[in-house]
Amino acid sequence: MIRMKGIEKYYESGSMKTFVLRDVDLEIEEGEFVTIMGPSGAGKSTLLHIMGMLDSPSGGEYHFLDQSVPTLKEKALTELHKQYIGFVFQAYHLIDELTVYENLEMPLLYKKVKGSERKGRVSDTLDRFQIVAKKDLFPHQLSGGQQQLIGVARALIAEPKLILADEPTGNLNSAQGEEIMELMKKLNEEGTTIVQVTHSERNAEYGMRTIHMLDGWIDREER
Repeated sequence: MIRMKGIEKYYESGSMKTFVLRDVDLEIEEGEFVTIMGPSGAGKSTLLHIMGMLDSPSGGEYHFLDQSVPTLKEKALTELHKQYIGFVFQAYHLIDELTVYENLEMPLLYKKVKGSERKGRVSDTLDRFQIVAKKDLFPHQLSGGQQQLIGVARALIAEPKLILADEPTGNLNSAQGEEIMELMKKLNEEGTTIVQVTHSERNAEYGMRTIHMLDGWIDREER
């Protein structure tokens, strides 16, 4: 599903290059559950953003479903992202002007899901995450943990082939966190490919293999 070779990411200031990622080679097969770990500043989130086509590499090759991502035009990138990828952000990225219901509905509108099916899926998701009572509230009326929960729900509602999760349980209590990880495990068993960035050893245990990053490099891999 994902094939990266020699991926670099750097920022230039005059003649200076500050590297965030260096010579990253990585393959992720369809149906895998992969964890990326490492200290702050190791390049984990940047790598995830490049995988999710939210950021471009400075160099190297990236193939997603056999398509060369750096050569794709904006429209094709948007289409790939919309059709295949669900993103769970550490900072929620909910739309402040929309209610919980409308935030959940948004990915389905992008995918042009018909009205009746949209309504059904949103209702099912509100039930599944036990947030029916919150459906008419706006993000600023929710706690951090509740916003994180909505962010996870929104990523899953469109049934993406690939879920990219950046600290998916970062703002949740341990019971909620475990629930989210069990849900992701179930989705993975049903065929969804998952890549998570986490500091949590416990969350890492849900994956099939763990990639350890250090200073922008892949340091080692554990299965």
